[in-house]
Amino acid sequence: MFADTMKKASLAGLLLTAAAGPAHAHVGTGTASSLSAGFLHPLFAIDHMAVMIAVGLWAALRGGKALWAWPVAFVGIMVIGGTLGMAAVPLPFVEPVILASVVTLGLLVALAVDLPVAAGVAVIGLFALFHGHAHGTEVPENAGGLEYMAGFALATAVLHATGLLGGLALGVKFDRVIRFAGAACAAIGSGLVLGAI
Repeated sequence: MFADTMKKASLAGLLLTAAAGPAHAHVGTGTASSLSAGFLHPLFAIDHMAVMIAVGLWAALRGGKALWAWPVAFVGIMVIGGTLGMAAVPLPFVEPVILASVVTLGLLVALAVDLPVAAGVAVIGLFALFHGHAHGTEVPENAGGLEYMAGFALATAVLHATGLLGGLALGVKFDRVIRFAGAACAAIGSGLVLGAI
């Protein structure tokens, strides 16, 4: 059952990623040299908001160590990705992977996929690296970028906490609401892939 679900989710994510064009969701938008700019940017990027809230919701569904490990992994690896982006270290397929993250994390929540914590860290970490890289490439060469990076890390943590606390507040009794939110995230990702959003 679990293997079939993962195969279907992976196939859907792969097909949508293959169909994706550039999202232009990150690179070259606005100023990227202050704490406030870093904090505000994720709050106005629908792809980033959806993924961050989905990470929190998925952690709430999984429970246990995932409650802290998955959000912490995302923020930590995102900062590493941001550092690589600021250093102009190239990473292929940044925009398609970011779009795939919206669809995939939405599906993981919608299907309530119960991965081991370490496997969840691997999935989340992969996507975090690309999200961070996109943010890091926005920082101008003449700016240090540390304030900007601190801002987007803080905003990301706030969005994770929003999903996590919302998921915990709803609890097992209302897990269908959480799963519906995951489906909405996947729908947002699909809309971005298809250029409808």
